[in-house]
Amino acid sequence: MRNQAPGLVFIISAPSGAGKTSLVAAIRERLGDLELSVSHTTRKPREGEVDGEHYHFVSRSEFEAEIEADSMLEHAVVFGNLYGTSAKFVEQLTRDGADVILEIDWQGAEQARKKLSDQVSIMILPPSLAELENRLRSRGKDSEDVILRRLSSARAEMNQAKNFDYLIVNEDFKSAADELASIITAERTRTARTLQRRDDVVPSLIGD
Repeated sequence: MRNQAPGLVFIISAPSGAGKTSLVAAIRERLGDLELSVSHTTRKPREGEVDGEHYHFVSRSEFEAEIEADSMLEHAVVFGNLYGTSAKFVEQLTRDGADVILEIDWQGAEQARKKLSDQVSIMILPPSLAELENRLRSRGKDSEDVILRRLSSARAEMNQAKNFDYLIVNEDFKSAADELASIITAERTRTARTLQRRDDVVPSLIGD
């Protein structure tokens, strides 16, 4: 019988417009056994967003109470709104053996790396700032002011890339998705993790 080893957390960050959300959706569909942690935020829902599915939409006072109670694995202020991840939610998933994806910005990633014992951090980069700007404008969702703020923020985020375990340049979507899938598969099959997860087979094959 397989051992119910704790799950692994994959922290995935990217500047807005780099394609992180689309890549995560593609990988979850391809691999089929990755849980997505749903973040909390104080911003208002956008058209089509569902509470509890895209985000947990909460008031600022509710969010600040969670911070005060040290119940957040990570939190950050992004364009004036608070975003964060419930520590209890992630702990429950990994305790049950699930591998979890955290889609968070670099500030949150920095906090989460310090608090999580078993995590892998991945940053998604655009092929260029010009292409990032083109993607942001082609979405047609943001005002000019917001686009300029996102571009300015992107430069600061990408300066943090050296602190991540892996970097993926999302120039070609399929290639980027293949790279992300390869990273997840490789991390899952590290010797220490395989010894934990497959203690029904591996010890008898490799000995003491």
